[in-house]
Amino acid sequence: MTETLQPFRLRPIPLLVVIVLGLGVPYLAAYTVHFANLALHFAKPGDPLLEYLYIQHAFQLAWSLVFIWLLKRFQPFDAGLHRPPGKTYVGAAILWGLAFGVIMTVVDYAPDLLARRPMDLGFPVNRDSMIGWSIFEGIYVGPTEEIPFRSLLVGYLIAAMPGQFRLGRFTMSWAGVIVAALFALAHAANFLTRPSWAAAGQQVYAFALGVLYAYWFEKSRSVVAPIIGHNVSDLSEYAICFALIALWR
Repeated sequence: MTETLQPFRLRPIPLLVVIVLGLGVPYLAAYTVHFANLALHFAKPGDPLLEYLYIQHAFQLAWSLVFIWLLKRFQPFDAGLHRPPGKTYVGAAILWGLAFGVIMTVVDYAPDLLARRPMDLGFPVNRDSMIGWSIFEGIYVGPTEEIPFRSLLVGYLIAAMPGQFRLGRFTMSWAGVIVAALFALAHAANFLTRPSWAAAGQQVYAFALGVLYAYWFEKSRSVVAPIIGHNVSDLSEYAICFALIALWR
């Protein structure tokens, strides 16, 4: 049963700001890569894909830090860009990250798992690609996605549109749930490239992870635990896939 602790009041402008930034910052970063590439000729989307993702995520982080600075001029808020002042939730982030790594593997590659055949990860699996993707998923993706979604969006929305609810013994802000829904929608492009059942499953676990990340962010008052949880879950899925591909080749 859900019990409201702090009255939730819908404020259209902060909500619109979060929607525009949540859906727009990744595309703004992509366009920045495009125009930078026209001038510097350093990367092309998908050529190779991993190189592009490294650069796009770097711009995504940079733009997020710019918008954190800008929004704080109008609405002071804690972006959590510091060590946790109290409980860290790092242990929970590691354990839940490992669990979701397994869940994500099952959702994304269920037919391959049932048929015991190597997964198609979209790139040749060799030593160099395994190292590059492991660093990206295990170190790089956490800060470059959690600072945009949790530090920028959740941090701002908690201050601009407060309101909490209780579910059992847990309490958290509605802002975290709203941003978790945007976090899931940011993965909606998978419907164009993945089977519909897999893309739908990704929406569900992306939302669940978004709620967890927001909860840790809010309770620890830091983005450290969300970054670690994000890195562990993504790296776990890739590690499982790499191991099974080696086994079933």
